[in-house]
Amino acid sequence: MADDPQMKNDASGIKASPGEKRKVVSLWDFFGYFLKLGTIGFGGPVALAGFMNQDLVENRGWVSEEEYKLGLTLAQVMPGPMAAQLAIALGYFKYGILGATLVAFAFVMPSFLMVLGLAILYLKYTGLWWMQALFYGIGASVIAIIAIAVYKLARMTNKRDPLQWGIFAVLLVVTVATKTELAWLFILSGLLVLFLRTPPRWLKDRFHFFSLATLPAFQPFIRTTAAYAGPASGSLLQIFTFFFKTSFFVFGSGLAIVPFLYKGLVQDFGWLNEQQFLDAVAVAMITPGPVVITVGFIGYLLASLPGAILAALGVFLPVYLLTIIPAPWLKRNRDNPQLKSFVQGATASATGALTGAVVILGQRAIFDLPTAGIALASFFLLSRFKLPEPLVVLLAGGIGFSIWLLKK
Repeated sequence: MADDPQMKNDASGIKASPGEKRKVVSLWDFFGYFLKLGTIGFGGPVALAGFMNQDLVENRGWVSEEEYKLGLTLAQVMPGPMAAQLAIALGYFKYGILGATLVAFAFVMPSFLMVLGLAILYLKYTGLWWMQALFYGIGASVIAIIAIAVYKLARMTNKRDPLQWGIFAVLLVVTVATKTELAWLFILSGLLVLFLRTPPRWLKDRFHFFSLATLPAFQPFIRTTAAYAGPASGSLLQIFTFFFKTSFFVFGSGLAIVPFLYKGLVQDFGWLNEQQFLDAVAVAMITPGPVVITVGFIGYLLASLPGAILAALGVFLPVYLLTIIPAPWLKRNRDNPQLKSFVQGATASATGALTGAVVILGQRAIFDLPTAGIALASFFLLSRFKLPEPLVVLLAGGIGFSIWLLKK
């Protein structure tokens, strides 16, 4: 009997679960999807991860649920912006290094070109007051997009599992209380589920996968090494070195890079002033694709086009390497019961932390009656009428711009 084409292995070697929708997809179709997502994908890492789940797993069946969960866990465990890592991991699981490379290029390049254009306009017209006016409405709308995406993501990963929902709730509260994502809690959550459901007989002999799980424990060593590296000689090399080191300090959301950028760019080196830095953050929030791509904007302000290229390369090269290097290990050990338990706990904690991030960002973006109204209207239009996210963002930006002008 011939194999069902929907049940064939792809480059990842991971079979679809019985009854799971799975379709054959070409490399260029996969490339085209991430090129589109990088062009119109608003909402930050939570929304982008939700779009990948909704489009690739639920609607098109191009990626299995197991592949998606492995990619999400890898993106949470390793340092770097989550959405970019998840995209690269899915590309690797489907088509190896070539797939990871093409997906990385497709996902990052559209937003890089956009922030490059905004940087050129910024320097020409000196300031972005109109961007702040647009973001007044866009920020509230983006919160609605993220809220819907994270709800779908949590429902998919946690299902009806009370243990996973319990971990979800704890991480949500901790994230809101601390206003940061604590990477060690992702590891601890994975270990908790592992010990409760698939306790190993011999810790040292059976727990080979801890080589991946404990990698974040080496972050103090990485930070110390980076600190002793010191500033490189020459402005362009110094720009690359700074952003390369900074990328190792980011877990989960690309927004986590903001405090590190502020300390280095404004306080330590004095490369940007306060207003320029705030404008750079605004660029990150109103452009599609990965939030961390704002480093291209910053790099252009520092050293024109070469600075933009080196800043982006400095941030995304570690992201790429720290995704494709551990990915083969995940593929080889995907059937390990301890690994599966660890993945369940880690993904449950990830969805809790991401939901907490929605609460934190919502407090910043929704701060008066107009922004609350825009957020509620966006939520209604997206959930009730299924309008495209970019259209809702544009409408919110126009409304916010008008209200901003009236208030001023």
